[in-house]
Amino acid sequence: MNKISVCMIVKDEEKVLERCLKCVKGFADEVVVVDTGSSDRSKEIAKKYTDKVFDFQWNDDFSQARNYSFSKATCDYIMWLDADDIILEEDILKIWDFKLSKTSDLDVLMFKYVTDYNEDYKPKFSFYRERIVKRSSGFVWNDPVHEVITPHGKIAYFDINVYHAKMEVKSSSRNLIIYQKYISNGNKLSPRQQFYYARELYYNNLLEEAIHNFHLFLSSHNGWIENNIEACLILSKCYQLRKDYDKALTSLFGSFAMAKPRSEILCEIGKVYIELKRYDEAIYWLGLAKKQKPKLKNGGFVSLDAYNFTPNLELCVAYYHKGYMKRARHYHELTKKENPLHPSVKYNEKFFK
Repeated sequence: MNKISVCMIVKDEEKVLERCLKCVKGFADEVVVVDTGSSDRSKEIAKKYTDKVFDFQWNDDFSQARNYSFSKATCDYIMWLDADDIILEEDILKIWDFKLSKTSDLDVLMFKYVTDYNEDYKPKFSFYRERIVKRSSGFVWNDPVHEVITPHGKIAYFDINVYHAKMEVKSSSRNLIIYQKYISNGNKLSPRQQFYYARELYYNNLLEEAIHNFHLFLSSHNGWIENNIEACLILSKCYQLRKDYDKALTSLFGSFAMAKPRSEILCEIGKVYIELKRYDEAIYWLGLAKKQKPKLKNGGFVSLDAYNFTPNLELCVAYYHKGYMKRARHYHELTKKENPLHPSVKYNEKFFK
């Protein structure tokens, strides 16, 4: 049997930690919890589920904390989780399928990380991440923020979801502050770090700095293609906030030189054209968005809504403004069928009535 150590780093997670550990006890052979300085009941809760609770002096480096947690694992495979992650029963059974299988030569097991979902746990935004790794293969975490393991060896993709189920939104400036300290200490950002630093600047509404750093990242031509495409998308959002729609479109169209059009990009083009009241162009690009298929195994961030729900929602708006009420109502009905509780769908339902 393949035995699994589940490793976690936590700080002040008393609101969500027990929920996660209740999922973990359904399959884990060992649980390692590393506390990075909690002032609440996190350690007390952890000790109800495991005797392997350790302290780590926080040093503004998530990778070092995760590597410390991995160093305490003793099972064949190591799985990482955050305190606000959950795994549904159906996916726990799939993990057991792996545990009981005779497959012991895998180095990396890729699971889908679902960071946005409907009330019935239907994924809206997900991407594959290295979730379980073979301990003897010596994997290590890198980067102080948005830490990552670089997969190697034999890699397998599993139809297993890990849901990032936040109960509250924490300070959006934490990661930015860590990056700023990292840079002030004389460290040079790698292309990957440059991308995530620019993204943190955008999240903190520092648009001019975000735009500058996205351009630095893209001009290096050293970024991972999925990050390049995402950079074009977020850069467009920065320009839209400045109401510079020409540059917003230029950024989006620039992604076409990197790969086949993604629906996330096509939807954004449609939204910009709606903002410009150029509804025929919007309808064209939104129609293209509906024809694409998500490619989760590429490893990039995937907004599943962009492949059906979002273009239908925007097509409803575009056709309404063109005066084609029957077509507008048609696309509204499609969105209502897919997500009737979405605020925009509920608003449109009242409007059409």
